[in-house]
Amino acid sequence: KRLTDLSRYVYEIVNQVPVDGQPYVGAAAFAHKGGMHVHAVRRVTHSYEHVDPEVVGNSRRVLISELSGSSGVAEKMGRKLDIAHDRSLQRRLLKRLQECENQGYVFESAEASFELLCRKEIGRYHPFWQLEHWRTVALRSSAGGEPDTEVIVKLRVNGTVEHHVSGGHGPVDAMANALIMALRPHYPKVEHIRLIDYKVRVINPRAATAARVRVTIEFRDNETHEIFSTVGVSENIIEASWIALADGIEYKLINDEDTARTGHGRKKRESAARAAGSIES
Repeated sequence: KRLTDLSRYVYEIVNQVPVDGQPYVGAAAFAHKGGMHVHAVRRVTHSYEHVDPEVVGNSRRVLISELSGSSGVAEKMGRKLDIAHDRSLQRRLLKRLQECENQGYVFESAEASFELLCRKEIGRYHPFWQLEHWRTVALRSSAGGEPDTEVIVKLRVNGTVEHHVSGGHGPVDAMANALIMALRPHYPKVEHIRLIDYKVRVINPRAATAARVRVTIEFRDNETHEIFSTVGVSENIIEASWIALADGIEYKLINDEDTARTGHGRKKRESAARAAGSIES
């Protein structure tokens, strides 16, 4: 039952991105898509899975898209947000999903952003900060070489104004550093989050330099060893990156709140720690 935790621990130690399609332990090893398909999985699970995902420490994933239907929404968020039997609310969330997909969003590989979207739609969300502004600066000298990048972030957190400047290996890294610096005094556990993958895709290439882009960021929570992804869409690549980055931090903070209430996260950390102890021994 600790096989998946062990696999993720090894990936972390060797500083590699986990392979989603890896048998048994990959994030997509037990993934399902499509409304009727998901409905059938819920009724007769063994007809689609030859082994229970929990036997290897993994979990079943329902890939969310407009094709998922309300069955997919119910399977994905029903238990976590207590909407399993509210068909009207499920249809409302599906409609909101379709609206976002028309703007270029794709949630199949950005389930953390989808959860935040659902929470906002049903009133189960509260902001952890208010953004005053952010600004990116890239300076390149005539001597050449890599440009210096700085990001300035100004937030209001719990009534306190946090104004921070940070550099990094490019604007996204600098932005992540500045955001974490601003939040750390109020939410110390943001230190545990790490960006492990960053992808950009042009949505409408015919628009050339004015095209909208979709940014997907993959994170690892080094406290629980959980891996999750977020998405942002904008004509401005930095804005799209900010949306995805902010979603990732908020998802971590929301999970921490759930942990404090239920203790579920504590069990995940203990499982990850046991897996780490097994390999080190």
